[in-house]
Amino acid sequence: MTTTLDTIQAAVNSGAKTIEEAILEATVEARKTCEIGGDNSADCAVAWDIVEELQAEKAHQKQAKQRKTALESYCDRHPEAVECLIYDV
Repeated sequence: MTTTLDTIQAAVNSGAKTIEEAILEATVEARKTCEIGGDNSADCAVAWDIVEELQAEKAHQKQAKQRKTALESYCDRHPEAVECLIYDV
């Protein structure tokens, strides 16, 4: 198996590819690995674990983007409030 989780994550973190591209690449690699080594091989299990980890990271990133603090929610409703004013110094 030529693709490892560390290699894929490094490419995603450097901005070379998106998480979706990494998931697609890992899925193709997992299918090839399972075809070569068999569905019950350790390499096949590792390859699918990599796909699963990437999908979990994508879900985590999506959830982190959606979370707002109480102050952010308040400022969305009351942008003129003193607490919400932003000054450039």
